[in-house]
Amino acid sequence: MNATGRGRGSLQHPRFARQYLKLAPEADRRGGTAHRARLVAGLSGRVVEVGAGQGRNFPHYPDTVTEVVAVEPDDTLRSVAERAAVAAPVTVTVVSGEAARLPVGDGEADAVVVSLVLCSVTDVPGALAEITRVLRPGGELRFYEHVRSARRWAGLLEDAITPLWRRMAGGCRPNRDTEAAVRAAGFTVTTLDRFGFSPSPGVPSIRHIVGSAVRP
Repeated sequence: MNATGRGRGSLQHPRFARQYLKLAPEADRRGGTAHRARLVAGLSGRVVEVGAGQGRNFPHYPDTVTEVVAVEPDDTLRSVAERAAVAAPVTVTVVSGEAARLPVGDGEADAVVVSLVLCSVTDVPGALAEITRVLRPGGELRFYEHVRSARRWAGLLEDAITPLWRRMAGGCRPNRDTEAAVRAAGFTVTTLDRFGFSPSPGVPSIRHIVGSAVRP
């Protein structure tokens, strides 16, 4: 269980990372813990978690998982993830890296997990292409993400708040159509649950999805 290297400067958001560390426990109390448990339930073999953050998914991995390669570009969050890895119920290796260039070989992952990541990466198709590369054929993508609401008025509201939200939340864009992006990348979506979720008091409820998809 170790960390390698330091993240690129353009992917460092220390102010947001410190704030996120404070807010995450409340978000989990309000439902995030259940979402994370559902995200990784039933996984097995070698898992690559992209954008592992501070490691809040680690406690939920089932013992059928042989290893988690946890990739996190932000130095602040990764240092916390290293400590979380020590207490994880499965073997977790924390590494520096980014969604566009995963430090994993072709087809080496049985599953890839993304958790509140695709809303913030610069190039979503590129990130999904990289995920496809590291997944074995028939491997599974699990995702817990923001997604643009299918309701017109709610989608327009998300469009309106996205510029400010993006500046305050480390590049997050809550108006991205993440489900459509996953399908466009060639994945077959097998399960999908949409729901509104407010991570803390005073924060508007944003549409989220938890789902799974299979690599062709």
